[in-house]
Amino acid sequence: GWAGASCCTGCTCPKGLICIIPFYNELCEKMNAGENCKTLVGYSAVYKMCFGMACFFLFFCIFTLRINSSTGCRAAIHNGFWLLKFFLLAGCCTGAFFIPQQETFLEVWRYIGAAGGAFFLLIQLMLLVEFAHRWNTNWSSGVEYNRLWYAALALVTLILFSIAVGAVVFMGVYYTHPEACFLNKIFLGINGSLCLIVSLLAISPYIQKLQPRSGLLQPGVISVYVMYLTFSAFSSKPKEVIEVDGVNKTVCVFPFNSGSESDKQIVTFLGAVILFACIIYSCLLIKDSGVLNFTCAADPHLSCMIVVLSFSEDYEEEKTTSGQSVVYDEQDRTIYCYSFFHFVFFLGSLYVMMSITNWFHYDDHKIEKLLDGSWSVFWLKVVSCWVCLFIYMMTLLAPMMCPKRFEA
Repeated sequence: GWAGASCCTGCTCPKGLICIIPFYNELCEKMNAGENCKTLVGYSAVYKMCFGMACFFLFFCIFTLRINSSTGCRAAIHNGFWLLKFFLLAGCCTGAFFIPQQETFLEVWRYIGAAGGAFFLLIQLMLLVEFAHRWNTNWSSGVEYNRLWYAALALVTLILFSIAVGAVVFMGVYYTHPEACFLNKIFLGINGSLCLIVSLLAISPYIQKLQPRSGLLQPGVISVYVMYLTFSAFSSKPKEVIEVDGVNKTVCVFPFNSGSESDKQIVTFLGAVILFACIIYSCLLIKDSGVLNFTCAADPHLSCMIVVLSFSEDYEEEKTTSGQSVVYDEQDRTIYCYSFFHFVFFLGSLYVMMSITNWFHYDDHKIEKLLDGSWSVFWLKVVSCWVCLFIYMMTLLAPMMCPKRFEA
């Protein structure tokens, strides 16, 4: 704990908080927060805080429905009143701690969070595929003006595939075993083979005819992400123990300092980086493209997907009398969907909630089992690999499914 023996004797609260916060027990009692403030700490607190944030963004998602101009009062509230909205957000998060029938709420809210978090993960996968296509398009266009872009494109592609192949070898050595880890062997073989298939598909003559700019950069990005998800799935799976020379031995675990759950720390860190990168990139899309919503003109690669999420490659421009091009400034209509903007943050709140709790089923008496792994997390990440590969494969075939969108 945080408190040493010299601080106090017999501390019962989590991590010795009774030694740090004056009148800790009295404070918990006055707030009706239960013994040792158990309703204010732990996984239930994460669920309640994220419930408050989710309610806040869902309210504004509904409030900003069908806003077509930034001149109305609802648009003014969306674009301003930050202090009042901060107090409203704080009130929602605080009020979540006073919800009656806590056990029922936590049980129901977990399933809602799992569904919303999975949907946000799908959006994240689509953003990744869109990013891969945009990156390749921009750099391939630069080759026409400067051959150094071709060298940069080849170097980055080589690095990406080296990382992907290295990840396959690493997991093949340390996350498989001749006598155990059967699922690891199957899924590592399947995911590695699928990455190879989409890479060959991307440079096949048929795809090159449909999309002349298609190359190995996009499958390189996808392959690295799929290997990350595969590593994350293996790290999340319950540990396997076999008997070796009469001694129980845990196999298929991270080889370096595995006792401190180093693999889970790596996965958490990389997941946080990807999450923030996804948010930043989506904001840049709104700025550069002007669109990240359900209804506006779509990126032809993704608009053929059944999932109704669209991106725009071009933004509208107005010509001034002097001939200068200026970006559309929302005087007549909005350049992005306010409602969808809040909806994405609503889903993001659910995704953060599930990620922090490792998609864990809340139960005071079983929290210690979290570090043992979770089959639900394992299957979620395995399926995410296949969804990512499927989305990318469909974008390669998009010109065949929607030829009119690619005629230009």
